[in-house]
Amino acid sequence: MRRTLALTAAVVTTGALAVGAAADTPPTARIAAKKVTAKRVGQVRLGMTYSEAREKRLVGRLRPGCEFGGPETRSARLLLPLRGFVDFTLTTPRRISNIYVTRGARARGVKVGDRIRDIQDAYPGAKVNRSTEDVFGVWLVRVPKSAGGRITFSVPVATKRINGIGVRFIPFCE
Repeated sequence: MRRTLALTAAVVTTGALAVGAAADTPPTARIAAKKVTAKRVGQVRLGMTYSEAREKRLVGRLRPGCEFGGPETRSARLLLPLRGFVDFTLTTPRRISNIYVTRGARARGVKVGDRIRDIQDAYPGAKVNRSTEDVFGVWLVRVPKSAGGRITFSVPVATKRINGIGVRFIPFCE
């Protein structure tokens, strides 16, 4: 009987601590989306070294990149609140050469899940490239430098909703 009471008390106490901790931490939905520009996503910027990004806790550990780029390619995952990854240069020190975001960022209000018309409203000079439809099953909507930056949106043909934002380009691997 004493064991049962002690276990029950421990479970109730642990449950109360867990509920209290969850109530104190803000949900990720309340965290503001990071701003996407032609040179950065939030604090992650093109040209930033891996050590700078890692020190600021913006990216995870360095890992092998796309096999098609050769054995020395490297990438790293973006850390929360962003989702996606960054690619690095082949030279030392490794610098961010491309940023690909799948969640947690907005480019002039356009985010993952929006439609092509939303991109065209925000970036009137955006061009839709449908040549990748047969091979990759996506359309690429590219915003030229003259229209606001080198930003590319990936839009799967099946859903017709944005699934990724690339600062510079959308990387294809596999």
